Amino acid sequence: MNFDRKNHSDASLLNLFESLLLPRMIEERMLLLLRQGRISKWFSGIGQEAIAVGCTRALAREDYILPLHRNLGVFTSRGMPLDRLFLQWQGKLKGFTKGRDRSFHFGAPEYGVIGMISHLGPMLGVADGIALASNLDHENRIALAFSGDGGASEGDFHEAINVAAVWDLPVIFLIENNGYGLSTPSPEQFRCASFVDKAIGYGIDGIRIDGNNILEVYDTISTVAARMRVERKPVIVEATTFRMRGHEEASGTAYVPKELFEHWGKLDPVVNYRDFLMEIGVLTELRLQDIRARLAAAIEHGVEAMFSEPEIVPDLERELGDVYAAGAPPLVPPRASSQERRFVDAVSEGLRQAMEHDERLVLMGQDIAGYGGVFKVTERFMDQFGAERVRNTPLCESAILGAALGLAIRGRASMVEMQFADFVSSGFTQIVNNLAKTHYRWGQPVNATVRMPTGAGIGAGPFHSQSTEAWFTHVPGLKVVYPSTPFDAKGLLTTSLADPNPVLFFEHKALYRSIRGPVPEEYYNLPLGVARTVLQGDDITVVTYGAGVHWALHLAEQLPGVGIEVIDLRTLVPWDREMVYASVRRTGRVLVLHEDTHTGGFGAELAASIAEDCFDVLDAPVMRVGSLDTPVPFNRSLEEQFLPKGRLREQLERLLAY
Repeated sequence: MNFDRKNHSDASLLNLFESLLLPRMIEERMLLLLRQGRISKWFSGIGQEAIAVGCTRALAREDYILPLHRNLGVFTSRGMPLDRLFLQWQGKLKGFTKGRDRSFHFGAPEYGVIGMISHLGPMLGVADGIALASNLDHENRIALAFSGDGGASEGDFHEAINVAAVWDLPVIFLIENNGYGLSTPSPEQFRCASFVDKAIGYGIDGIRIDGNNILEVYDTISTVAARMRVERKPVIVEATTFRMRGHEEASGTAYVPKELFEHWGKLDPVVNYRDFLMEIGVLTELRLQDIRARLAAAIEHGVEAMFSEPEIVPDLERELGDVYAAGAPPLVPPRASSQERRFVDAVSEGLRQAMEHDERLVLMGQDIAGYGGVFKVTERFMDQFGAERVRNTPLCESAILGAALGLAIRGRASMVEMQFADFVSSGFTQIVNNLAKTHYRWGQPVNATVRMPTGAGIGAGPFHSQSTEAWFTHVPGLKVVYPSTPFDAKGLLTTSLADPNPVLFFEHKALYRSIRGPVPEEYYNLPLGVARTVLQGDDITVVTYGAGVHWALHLAEQLPGVGIEVIDLRTLVPWDREMVYASVRRTGRVLVLHEDTHTGGFGAELAASIAEDCFDVLDAPVMRVGSLDTPVPFNRSLEEQFLPKGRLREQLERLLAY
């Protein structure tokens, strides 16, 4: 292995050695504890330390790094206290995630480190958002995101690099090519000779380095970072290396040919760098013993803290309280003066005024800039706010939703428009595993709103008409909003955009231009989680939302002799139990109405809760009416049959007659 010291001083060379040796010694201690049965699991990075350490030491303290589970050197090189790091691994309360996540699955913005989730690829899009914030704020920061060679097969890998290339984002995409994705060797993962070959397809630079050579890693990343601070363009860096142990210790290494271990064992990054320093006289045996003794003492102190810390005593209030970030936005009440607005215009006006209210708010979505979006919600926004804040995206969902998390980490609110709610399935992991769980895991507020044009009734077929709200009401950490009127659409949207939690904001497409109503002209907010009594009555309660509100009101006009009370939930998570239960106690009969398919729709949750909590006042079973349990058909006659409004009256009369 050829080490070129260039202009490195003796002190610099030694400092790098200590940074390289520390994670190796920690691993050796942890592997011993694992064999003793004192810790439960370990993902080893032995043989790959030079990449994590070299990259981290080469970057500025203000830069962000997004490592994986074999990059212990990132965490130690950023100076994280070993006792707290070890407590994290043991699932203790004083770890970075209060025992809620394992090993390196956490973020520590105070150290500029944002750890992984198990899905690997999604964190690359988060790096895009962090880098975008740096560009928007005219900062010198850059981001470095790690990927394994196996993880590079993920669609998120392509999306994130493509977005970074198109948007000129300063991200180093560092691929650790260790030859295996768990047990699957490279020839079964990809056919390209080198990941650097992929760079030309994105129109960016690619560099291949020896990942076991600490000086080559350090010098290359230093050079790339310095250029990136000026040019603000992404780069792919492929670092060749080898994993000397299993994917994790339980998996073993029986699937790896012995000759590979023999070859790479001779290229051990710690041993070779140590021998180089001794050869040039920078390191002596006495100094080496002193370094090892100091590091061993620090490690032992951390181990003692790890085992002396008591096990977590579960605290229900603490667990439930950390799912959502506290601090609802201050409410600006609506003023009396108003004018008629279509639903779509109210959405547009709320979004525009929110942009004026928060100059750091960023909008992202397909065709939302010059074109104004397929529903023209953002028409002429780019003229007012500029292309930096109203951003056309490549045709992808996952990387953009990941970028929303990255922006939130850097203190920026964002709105991501799904062109149709159906397309959100392509970004599902980002929403349910990243946006939703981040605050619970490590305390990061996530101010991101995903606008979801939803629903049937316009003959758009099975891929543009689905009601997908129930996909998300099951996921703790998300808020789900579904207005039915222009007034609510504007006031709930402005609130969502200021909420420190991820919000799925559903807008029924069929209401966009068919529903009008009075809307205050100035900026205002409405509280989330508060339902509205649309129509008062004493005979039966209809609990609904979205287009269902208008179907229920239409039916009430046809049945003037029936006292129908219509409750518009407005927000599904959280939903207003108090108002619903009060109505149920008054009427004794409940019909739950929604456009989603009957089985598994949010109405099932409503019905179960009402039956459980209000059983003693019910005069009849809680009944539901939803759409047919089929995909949404294209033909308009079939679509009319699919929707529940044609069965609403029959079900209501059946309930009244019970």
